[in-house]
Amino acid sequence: MLDAKMPEAWRVLRIQSELVDGIERLIALSGAVTVFGGARFTEDSAEYKQGVRLGELLAAEGISVITGGGPGLMEACNRGAYPQPGTSIGLNIELPFEQEPNPYQDISLNFRYFFVRKFMFVKHAVGFVGLPGGYGTLDELFEALTLVQTQKVRRFPIVLVGKRYWSGLHGWLLDTVLERNCIDASDLELFRIVDTVDEAAEAIIEYIKERE
Repeated sequence: MLDAKMPEAWRVLRIQSELVDGIERLIALSGAVTVFGGARFTEDSAEYKQGVRLGELLAAEGISVITGGGPGLMEACNRGAYPQPGTSIGLNIELPFEQEPNPYQDISLNFRYFFVRKFMFVKHAVGFVGLPGGYGTLDELFEALTLVQTQKVRRFPIVLVGKRYWSGLHGWLLDTVLERNCIDASDLELFRIVDTVDEAAEAIIEYIKERE
């Protein structure tokens, strides 16, 4: 409510301060993998366990892992990355529900504005992994796909884990969106769907090694 009443000029300064703080705190990163996933998965779920393993696999190679910093699969990936050589990073957002920073973050940033947070998700990313999730995960996925499609960022791997979870989305893109000429066939090649986090990690790690 306070932000809604804030004069526009002061709001711009707050946005600027979030950008500057985020850039300064992450300036040392040479490349990171951003992982998206739902906040509602519990610690005893198979998806949570996969998230922990994904964080472990990436960070064990010295790769920094960035998540949204909250609970569920974000926590799982940070948890897996936390004891490893790679840095565990959480980009937290102020929300009325679901978002509480998880304790497995070497670097924890807090944002008020989604678009500033999205910028930081992409700025240091050399790969994206999408785990099962809801509107937030889909929003972040399509943000990444749009940036790559429009060549606003260099193309990097975008890997979705869980064929059963993501196949319906792929089918809709293929049978409806592509059929209506709203995208090109090549746009479906901007991401790949795999069954396991091991496959996702392997694809990302291979890309990073080739990039070096």
